[in-house]
Amino acid sequence: MITGTVDVTQELAAFLRTRRERLDPQDFGLPSRRQGRRTPGLRREEVAELAGISVDYIVRLEQARGLRPSEDVVEALASALRLGPEERAYLFGLTRQRPRDLDKLATTAEPSLARLVADLAPLPAMLMNHRYDILAWNSEMAGLLLDFGALLPSQRNAMWLCLMHPRMREFYVDRERVVREGVAHLRTAWAAHPEDEALTDLIAEFITGDEEFARLWDQGDVRLNGRGRKVLRHPEVGLLAVDFETLTPLQDPDQLLVIYRAADDESQSALDRLRAL
Repeated sequence: MITGTVDVTQELAAFLRTRRERLDPQDFGLPSRRQGRRTPGLRREEVAELAGISVDYIVRLEQARGLRPSEDVVEALASALRLGPEERAYLFGLTRQRPRDLDKLATTAEPSLARLVADLAPLPAMLMNHRYDILAWNSEMAGLLLDFGALLPSQRNAMWLCLMHPRMREFYVDRERVVREGVAHLRTAWAAHPEDEALTDLIAEFITGDEEFARLWDQGDVRLNGRGRKVLRHPEVGLLAVDFETLTPLQDPDQLLVIYRAADDESQSALDRLRAL
């Protein structure tokens, strides 16, 4: 029976032990259990050798002596134990470390997510990464905002468009709030992805090229705003309000699915007219 909160050291010890015992020695070219092994799986010294750490360290981890492995040790253990993606993420979570592959930026849309964006029509939808790079969109979102396909790939960034594109500078009625929330998101993403040099360069470009961004950046706001309302000034259908929702897929946490919905009947009529154009 499980009661109370998780005892992380005990759970880490049990997790490492069970994963070690599930491994087949023959997969590593080692003698099988029938050839002198009294316990299932790999021995501790074998895991230690595969991971490049001491046997004593493995023993202390499996005996729940309160150690907190470093990121390098966790990575080595995950590799030695041949953990799957979910098991590896669980191990990093138990040790309060961040998996290195979370810093690998998604630069293309995952195909199933790209299809989902298209299938969400008639709702305007798009897919972005943590930099606000726009990876996929449907025709409804392009009609509402911009024809992203006509832009250079380097310009397909929601913050760049808001700051630099002539049409988008007057597009949001409450422009400062939209920019402020975008700056706070980028600061949060910047801290979460410290090795993303392209994101750092992008922020530096905004700071030097836009006084509004530089002023808001200096305020140090940090926020992830995944839900809200925007009032838009569209050149063809006039004012309309949309509610937006941002969803994060479990399998691709670096890709953000953004969906717009009309906030009222008048705005829905405006979206319908836009689709008919």
